Amino acid sequence: MIQPQTAAAVDGETRTAPVLLVADPDTALVERLAAALEREGVEVAGAADGAQALIQAGALRPDLVLVSATLPVIGAVDFVRAVRLSRAVPVLLGVGEGDAEQVVQALAAGAAACVARPYRVPELLPMVQAAFTGDAGARRLLVVGAVELDVHAYQVRVLGRGVHLPLREFELLHYLMRNADRTVTREQIMRHVWNSTESTSTNTIAVHVKRLRARLGDNDDQLIQTVRGVGYRLVTPQAE
Repeated sequence: MIQPQTAAAVDGETRTAPVLLVADPDTALVERLAAALEREGVEVAGAADGAQALIQAGALRPDLVLVSATLPVIGAVDFVRAVRLSRAVPVLLGVGEGDAEQVVQALAAGAAACVARPYRVPELLPMVQAAFTGDAGARRLLVVGAVELDVHAYQVRVLGRGVHLPLREFELLHYLMRNADRTVTREQIMRHVWNSTESTSTNTIAVHVKRLRARLGDNDDQLIQTVRGVGYRLVTPQAE
């Protein structure tokens, strides 16, 4: 993990690995994320508040910044505005349940995308690598039938009509679309959507699937199918 006192040394060097700045008040969470990403070849720097993060962003010139919606001192939305005024570095907003207001404001201020907090390496790694290589559109738009999901803009459309999804349902749809035409178990859903290895009641997942179907207009359960005793499968409609 890059230390603040050595951050300036990174600037000016020829980079062989992407640099991610994580601004989050939960230092233990940042350290765990850094350890996991560094095993994948990503250099990570941490900042516990918005003021420290702005200093780090100037010294490090990171390829990507991940900022928590609960960032103290200088809040996440003000941080996004400040960074976007001075640099073109993409900023991701880490959000949890109850952060809907920050999502709207941060995206309006110029945040590139929203990701679930606690953070997940399989979700973050492609974004960091895309920022490093300049492939900003990598894996941005997922399309299954009439459903379009824009990962970076946190938007869903059905037949061209915008559909608002709460964060958990957005993450659930994202996971199902990434695994279109494959059955995913309830345990896999819990691990990748709820970011937990602990068991949860079958009803919890079923309720979220039911709400998601209703918002997407999947009234006959043909898009998101239940595989009894196993889990769920999002099915690509077959051309007639």
